[in-house]
Amino acid sequence: MRSKKDIDYVYKQNLEESIIEYLSKEKKLELRQAMDIYYQSRLAKQIEQGTYGIENMDYKYLAQDLIENEPELFSKLN
Repeated sequence: MRSKKDIDYVYKQNLEESIIEYLSKEKKLELRQAMDIYYQSRLAKQIEQGTYGIENMDYKYLAQDLIENEPELFSKLN
């Protein structure tokens, strides 16, 4: 049987993957660009640390929040 720690780790990996794919589609980015943006974001740090239980929120909501609240990450692309 898997431990809660293992399950949480896999869940966070899947959440991050979903956020990156969503960013790629919404902003018409290559997956690599979306990944770079995500891992530079405050959101990635919050999910990693489990801050405010943010990792339990819907990936679409979290991705939209990143787009709206960290626009400087996307302006570097232009």
